[in-house]
Amino acid sequence: MPSPAPVLQITERSSDTARFNDRIAVNVAEPLMTVIRPRKPDGSAVLIAPGGGYRWVVIDKEGLETASRMADAGITVFVLRYRSPGDGWRAGPDTPLQDAQRAIRTIRAKASDYALKPDRVGVLGFSAGGHVAASLATRFNATVYPFTDATDHQSARPDFVGLMYPVITMAQPGAHPGSRERLLGATPSAALVDAYSCETLVSADTPPTFIAASADDDVVPTQANSVAMYKALLAAKVPAELHIFEEGGHGYGLRLAKGKPAAAWPDLFLHWGYRHNWFQDAAAAP
Repeated sequence: MPSPAPVLQITERSSDTARFNDRIAVNVAEPLMTVIRPRKPDGSAVLIAPGGGYRWVVIDKEGLETASRMADAGITVFVLRYRSPGDGWRAGPDTPLQDAQRAIRTIRAKASDYALKPDRVGVLGFSAGGHVAASLATRFNATVYPFTDATDHQSARPDFVGLMYPVITMAQPGAHPGSRERLLGATPSAALVDAYSCETLVSADTPPTFIAASADDDVVPTQANSVAMYKALLAAKVPAELHIFEEGGHGYGLRLAKGKPAAAWPDLFLHWGYRHNWFQDAAAAP
C-alpha cells in the first residue's frame, strides 16, 4: 500500500444533475463492487470495469447506467471501482488486475447468494477498463497477489469478455498516452510494454470475446487496439466478434451514443450472449 494512502474523492462532472449524474472516483484507496440485481435473474453475472484513463473510475456513464441496462435483461451486474496503478501501490501495473481477479473470484464464491451459475460469469470493460478486462482475459492465471482465503481458490477466468472502445496495446504509436503513462510510467522498457500489451498475450485459453468501437474514435485508435485484439483472438482460434461503428467517438457508454450508430452496442452484446447461452433471452423463452 502506498504511503500515505490515497484519499478517495468523488467528483460530479454533470452540470444538470436533475437529468443525469456523471461522477468519477479519484484516488481509490479500497476496491469496491456495487451490485445491481435484476428483478428476474437469469443466472448470469457481468463484472463491469468502467474507464477513466487509469486516472479515475467513471461511476455513472459506463458503470451504473450500463449496469441498469444489463439488469433489465436479467443479468446480475457488479460494477468494479478498481485502484489506479499510478497511485503508488506496490503492485504497480498489476494493481487493477489484482482487484479484477479478486472480484471475479468473489462473484463465484458468492454465486449461491445471488442465484448465479459459476460458469456464466463474464466481464465488460470500457476504455481503460477494457484494458482491465482484457488483462483479466489473458492473465487470469497470473499470480498477482498472495492468496488469503478460500475465495482466492476460485477461478479468475471470465467465461466471456466484452470490450468497449478498449485500451489494448501499450506500444507506440497506437497506445493511449495517458493510460500507458499511468500504467507503466513515462519511459517503460520494451519488455514492460510487451508484458502489458494485451494483444500479445492472447492464447487459446482466452475466453470468447465481443469487441465494439467506432471508426471516429480520436482518443484510443481503433486499428491499433480493437482490431489488433480481434486479429490476435482469431489467430488463437478464440471465438470473437468485432463491431466497428461509423460514428460514436469514445467514452459514450449508453447515454452519449443516442442517435449514433454506436447506440446499437448493448443489443448486439446481449444477442451475442444469447447465442452463446451465457444470457437467457426472456423474449425468446417459450
